[in-house]
Amino acid sequence: MAFDIEMIREVYSKFPERVDAARKALGRPLTLSEKILFAHLHADSPVQDFRRGKDYVFFAPDRVAMQDATAQMALLQFMTAGRAKVAVPSTVHCDHLIQARINADVDLKSALDINSEVFDFLQSISNKYGIGFWKPGAGIIHQVVLENYAFPGGMMIGTDSHTVNAGGLGMVAIGVGGADAVDVMAGMAWELKMPKLIGVKLTGKLSGWTAPKDVILKVAGILTVKGGTGCIVEYFGEGAVNMSCTGKGTICNMGAEIGATTSTFGYDASMSRYLKSTGRADVAEMADAIAPYLTADAECYKDPGAYFDQVIEINLSELEPHINGPFTPDLATPVSKMKEVLADKGKDWPVEVKVGLIGSCTNSSYEDISRAASVAQQAVDKKLRTRSEFTITPGSEQVRFTIERDGLIDVFEKIGGSVFANACGPCIGQWDRAGADKKEKNTIIHSFNRNFSKRADGNPNTHAFVASPEMVTAIALAGRLDFNPLTDTLVNEEGIEVMLTEPTGHELPPRGFEVDDPGYIAPAADGSKVEVKVAPDSDRLQLLESFVPITGAQVQNMRLLIKAKGKCTTDHISMAGPWLTYRGHLENISKNTLIGAVNYFNDETNKVLNIVTGEYMAVPDSARAYQKAGVGSIVFGEENYGEGSSREHAAMQPRFLGVKAVVVKSFARIHETNLKKQGMLALTFANPADYDKVRQDDTISIVDFDSMQPGKNLTIKLDHADGTSELFEVAHTYNQAQIDWVKWGSALNQIKAGLTA
Repeated sequence: MAFDIEMIREVYSKFPERVDAARKALGRPLTLSEKILFAHLHADSPVQDFRRGKDYVFFAPDRVAMQDATAQMALLQFMTAGRAKVAVPSTVHCDHLIQARINADVDLKSALDINSEVFDFLQSISNKYGIGFWKPGAGIIHQVVLENYAFPGGMMIGTDSHTVNAGGLGMVAIGVGGADAVDVMAGMAWELKMPKLIGVKLTGKLSGWTAPKDVILKVAGILTVKGGTGCIVEYFGEGAVNMSCTGKGTICNMGAEIGATTSTFGYDASMSRYLKSTGRADVAEMADAIAPYLTADAECYKDPGAYFDQVIEINLSELEPHINGPFTPDLATPVSKMKEVLADKGKDWPVEVKVGLIGSCTNSSYEDISRAASVAQQAVDKKLRTRSEFTITPGSEQVRFTIERDGLIDVFEKIGGSVFANACGPCIGQWDRAGADKKEKNTIIHSFNRNFSKRADGNPNTHAFVASPEMVTAIALAGRLDFNPLTDTLVNEEGIEVMLTEPTGHELPPRGFEVDDPGYIAPAADGSKVEVKVAPDSDRLQLLESFVPITGAQVQNMRLLIKAKGKCTTDHISMAGPWLTYRGHLENISKNTLIGAVNYFNDETNKVLNIVTGEYMAVPDSARAYQKAGVGSIVFGEENYGEGSSREHAAMQPRFLGVKAVVVKSFARIHETNLKKQGMLALTFANPADYDKVRQDDTISIVDFDSMQPGKNLTIKLDHADGTSELFEVAHTYNQAQIDWVKWGSALNQIKAGLTA
């Protein structure tokens, strides 16, 4: 039986009537995304024809999921909210703090030793507040959620941008910051701007070397890293129906890389099969009973242009394998074109592949691993070994146990592969890669989702490429990025040329899933006497103090902290890797604030001019110098600022260091929301060209802050050091409730006031 079955039963019991009511109120057919959204409206948002991309709407998600790196700050905030127990089913998953170094056993033991304080805190606070706890080694949050909690037609939020993975089981699952999670766990409504809708029609059927991964790699090339911002991507068509449930999950997972709010698929037989294979036949039975409600109305898919804001069509029968990268997941290259691209003198990419890595939350299903293992088995049979280092990261203990039982791990080991722990590992920078500190130029290829500079191993010169697990395995055998397994041969240990045939695999394990210990610990029925473990002298955990509201006086005569140039992701604002150690200690992790951002004025990282001291300083040190002098600071940036992970630390850290406002050409959705939740000003240039007017020695004021209101631009005044001044307008998307967060100092301050009133 599934977890939280009564909650699911209640959702399904009300789902048809809520969808029918919405369809009647709007007077038109509904897409799947709309059905789920309208079925989860909070009472504070009565049914109406909300304007996509404009109206803010209150929702009531069914559940919350948190990973250990973001759960620390989310739960430290929840502790101050005054509730005895979470209001909705919630879980914590320990997957981010396990560093990949040698192998699963050694690395897990090391992580337990190093991170015991944090794991004890998370287990104790979960136990106290009624939160399900998945211990270290249980698996990656998104795979565990897909196997245990996701259900068609449900709505969930999670404190990780790849929460969207659950769309593979027909959910609307959205990545958020911890403050949003606190809202929902505290029983409050959750606010989201009504998303626009992108429809992706999939025709034909995948075959040969082409995998579900190639669908999203193709879509990323079409939409770019910000083309899905503010949108739900809904996949449909015969190609979608012909695809496995876990393949759908892969596509939804990487939807985060196009900035999408989430992605989803309509309920079909593949989802039913997956539910039954993972012990949730009861959920499948309930979903079958209302199946027409768990997909779009037929008219929407028959004439998608009339119901979606944008429509993309991809013929899976013609789609070829892709390799995306380096340094950005939307640089898409069909494998047949890679030789040509590499030959381009403008592309200075190392052809030799040093490491191939498969697995992660994106591609660690049984189907993924079995298809990659079929390539590995060919290598064994044809006397080939990998010419690149080769690693496997299972997504959950259930997957790992099952593939070991079925002999797949043994096959990988025969060609030189090694198995990392059931955790995020290299995908999030938790990879102690030998030699990375030398910063040598090199190429790796993986089946993960992100490939930003420094992300995997901390080396800015590592060129990371993204492909399907089977393609990564083939390229690791060749040791070259220009290898095309569809056309090229390899020379084996006997000097004979051999060719790989197309991979094969199983959608689900023929003998079923099996696991001894999945790694779940249920919370206490009554947590009132449970003590949350936080040592007063800890350098990893720190109880929070409330932020003080920003005043009109504080946004006058500010100084520039940094004018960030080019791509500035949450990795640049608050790096992961070794900094994950301090995710529960705001003061300590603030020491990495914006150290990866490029300073516009000198093209260097972590070196900015501080006007108070007259010296160039590290960005966090400069922020503290301004703070000590009682001077507010401000950050400027360019397009899609804050793309990437959902980590709210990227908003909390500047707030903690005295930054009052962030002004950019455009924001990534989650980061903009995180800034708002922390009571900061998230503003955009009304005219993007005004970015060029900002000088590093300016005195900067928001002259009309006290009259801030929805839909009205604010004005920034730049007083230049030469005595001249300039004014320009900045836009914002704050509604009145969000302006109130600024006045309270944060959304959490307002929640606390409401719960204690």
